[in-house]
Amino acid sequence: MPRLKGVIKMPKKLTVITWQNLHLDPVLLYTLFILIGSGLFVLYSASYENMSVVINQSIRLGIGLVVMFCFAQVHPRRYYQWANHFFILTIGLLLFVFILGHMAKGAQRWINVGFFHIQPAELMKIAIPLILAKYISEKPLPIRFRDIIISLIILFIPVMFILRQPDLGTAIVISLSGLSVLFLAGLTWRLITALFSCLVLSIPILWHFMQSYQKMRVLTFLNPERDPLGSGYHIIQSKIAIGSGGLIGKGWLLGTQSHLHFLPEHATDFIFAVVGEELGLLGCIALLALYLVLFFRLLYISSQTTTTFAKLFIGGIAITFFISVFVNIGMVLGLLPVVGIPLPLVSYGGTSMITLMISFGMVMSIFTHRNLYQRQ
Repeated sequence: MPRLKGVIKMPKKLTVITWQNLHLDPVLLYTLFILIGSGLFVLYSASYENMSVVINQSIRLGIGLVVMFCFAQVHPRRYYQWANHFFILTIGLLLFVFILGHMAKGAQRWINVGFFHIQPAELMKIAIPLILAKYISEKPLPIRFRDIIISLIILFIPVMFILRQPDLGTAIVISLSGLSVLFLAGLTWRLITALFSCLVLSIPILWHFMQSYQKMRVLTFLNPERDPLGSGYHIIQSKIAIGSGGLIGKGWLLGTQSHLHFLPEHATDFIFAVVGEELGLLGCIALLALYLVLFFRLLYISSQTTTTFAKLFIGGIAITFFISVFVNIGMVLGLLPVVGIPLPLVSYGGTSMITLMISFGMVMSIFTHRNLYQRQ
């Protein structure tokens, strides 16, 4: 009787899904989740326990996380190739704002697309580090004077558009993000001193072109008590809220400055004052610690990348993120003029948060592809 011959097929080896396969960085992701959760926790109280506000913010955060995951899957080479196109597109959107932009609170900054508003100026927080990182990576380092001038011209164009909206706070953040990329490219101290001197000398010119309300904010910053019931009201009430919180705070949902309507913009620009009043100094320190973990993780990722483009871009994103946090907390504490910068991942808002998630997705993509990516 003939023997039956057959081939026994062994099951294929199961592919283990890892963070590397998903192109995600666990440290960055976990820190983001903790910050997001903390932000919703504070927002519930800051919005007078309005659950619809928390749900709307949760939907935006969910969309942001999905967008972040999608951008993390794109190969970094595409970001290098698309840098010029993305910059031109964003400039086009800024121009479109002047034609058919949505007006709110005396400023024309948004584009109404039906079910939500887009603020093109926020996209420049990605476009500027991206285009400058590409331009500088194609030049010899340390950066030459000629390349610095061209980089400043690239930076100057969108900043002027944003100042005309007017949006001084975003213009400042974008300016500093572009200058940070130049700094990371290896500016000498002589050039840094020269640029700083030019900035100081241009203050009278900048003052001349500032809007009247912007001048008032600067004067109020220097002396809030000059108009305690008018322009100085925000800063004074913010200081009262933070100071009354003490070491451990009054307790969640027990803030008086925000819940009794003394604190303006308590769910957006001045939400850090709510943290100080209800959670005290310890709560503020815990929130700052989370921001620092995120910031230093971005710097670590930048140091582990293998190309000049990646190092400059991620370094620019890290410093832009840090500046946004620093400016918001500084104005809430009365250390900086009020310029309308939201607290990242905590303040109620849409475009700024989505933009931040896109940038984190791009960072994760570059980091997880760092051993495969070579600039062409």
